[in-house]
Amino acid sequence: MIEEVGTVEYMIPDKVYAVLKWAGLIALPAVATFIGTVGTTAGWDGTNMAVTVVTACGTLIGALLGVSCATAKPADPSADDE
Repeated sequence: MIEEVGTVEYMIPDKVYAVLKWAGLIALPAVATFIGTVGTTAGWDGTNMAVTVVTACGTLIGALLGVSCATAKPADPSADDE
């Protein structure tokens, strides 16, 4: 299903896009930094692996959002007349 936002049709709804953008750009990098700082200070085993996994998730979300944005199509103005 393609969600229409303004004059562009995206592959995902606008609210989902906003949540994923927040997660990929703010939340996951902050969590990775927190895990890396606290884990290293506390001497937790697996800290590096956890940071790598969280960072990879953030990167994947960012890449998928980039593809969604890059493949967005202009909305069909005649569809509003129906």
